[in-house]
Amino acid sequence: MADPKGFMTTPRQEWPRRPVEERVRDWDEVYVPGALLPIISKQADRCMDCGIPFCHDACPLGNLIPEWNDLVSREDWRAASDRLHATNNFPEFTGRLCPAPCEAGCVLAINQPAVTIKNVECAIADRAWEEGFAPPRPPDRLSGKTVAVIGSGPTGLAAAQQLTRAGHTVAVYERDDRIGGLLRYGIPEFKMEKRHLERRLEQMRAEGTRFRTSTAVGRDVPADVLRTRYDAVVLATGATAWRELPVPGRELTGIHQAMEYLPLANRVCEGDLEVSPLCAAGKHVVIVGGGDTGADCLGTAVREGAASVTQLDIYAQPGTERDEEAEPWPTYPKLYRLSAAHEEARDLRTAPAADADARLFAASTLRFAGDDSGHVRALHLVEVDERRQPVQDTGRTLPADLVLLALGFSGPDREDGLVDQLGLMMEPRGTIARDDGFATNVAGVFAAGDAARGQSLVVWAIAEGRAVAAAVDRYLTGSSRLPAPISPRDRPMAV
Repeated sequence: MADPKGFMTTPRQEWPRRPVEERVRDWDEVYVPGALLPIISKQADRCMDCGIPFCHDACPLGNLIPEWNDLVSREDWRAASDRLHATNNFPEFTGRLCPAPCEAGCVLAINQPAVTIKNVECAIADRAWEEGFAPPRPPDRLSGKTVAVIGSGPTGLAAAQQLTRAGHTVAVYERDDRIGGLLRYGIPEFKMEKRHLERRLEQMRAEGTRFRTSTAVGRDVPADVLRTRYDAVVLATGATAWRELPVPGRELTGIHQAMEYLPLANRVCEGDLEVSPLCAAGKHVVIVGGGDTGADCLGTAVREGAASVTQLDIYAQPGTERDEEAEPWPTYPKLYRLSAAHEEARDLRTAPAADADARLFAASTLRFAGDDSGHVRALHLVEVDERRQPVQDTGRTLPADLVLLALGFSGPDREDGLVDQLGLMMEPRGTIARDDGFATNVAGVFAAGDAARGQSLVVWAIAEGRAVAAAVDRYLTGSSRLPAPISPRDRPMAV
């Protein structure tokens, strides 16, 4: 503990964002470049080095947070990088994308603002790349065993890296034209620039991981062919079967799923397109869904020059303070949070009919209305109570030229035929069934990530990838020294 009084003398200070008027004109990350390192050592000083650090339990990866906080406070960046990478393959991803349940579990958060754990993590990861502390780690010898990983999101990449480093020959199959899954085409550039992903992929290639793009297993490669070609198969396809909104008018044109909209904007940033076919420029946009995907759509539509953007959240507006009875520390509380996208919408007044940051809370969609050509022009909604029942005389209409549905995902997409070709057993909620060792009902086939757990956070996805890698390594060799941070039955801390 570098400064025993740091948590009493130093206030919480977060990585500052660039001015709204500046950042909405580009697709660069929203934070001020270079502004984190000057403040981060003092922020790490705020860590209390608790005897029982609940941040460990709040993080499914079991990150050694007090240890690398202490090392950062002493500016020992190499040792901090070693401790961080001991539990997390991709801290530059989680440091930018994770909602930081570790901070909710910080002991200091009982009565003060938590340590800026997420910012410290990101600073270590970025410094590690700058100083060359994250070189490729190819195995000393090969096992002679082969593994196919299907899906290249954070779960698939984490599993592939761990298994490659254990000495197995690993090939990652991705149905899109580039590696990365949701990291590539679901996360907007302003949240995480794709150079971070490319840098990690270069490391994995140097370690020996092989990548097969534009290959949908089940359609382009039959599942039984893959099973005979490899000693083990890891299904990490994600939960890409999106939820629908079955209300009158859904058939109108101009109503799209968020994951139809976001990939096109990312392809513009990749240089594949000059303009997205679903570009929001000049349109009145309504986003149905109050989660992170909806916020990603919000920030994207603002940058595309939408005439207005409104986001609907069926839940009531949460408070700004933790409800100690309903969501006691150290659980992750549902609070009113202002993401970068909501800050932009608030300052630019993108939704005059909504609250200050473009969100309408306790709002449920009743129906859509269109013009004579069959294109959506309006969304009719109503306020709902805590039981999601309509409140009388609260109906209203919003102009809508483009409607984006961000209602979450129910399980893996089955259109490619992979699930049916393998004969996999499924859970009632639509996810792949597996046992306590991540194994499916098909010998040699394992399932991990959102495809089996259900829609979750990036930090859980990486933890699943690391854990399934240990299970596969054990299956192939009889034992494993790879870490397994979670089991398939583990869940976030809750009341």
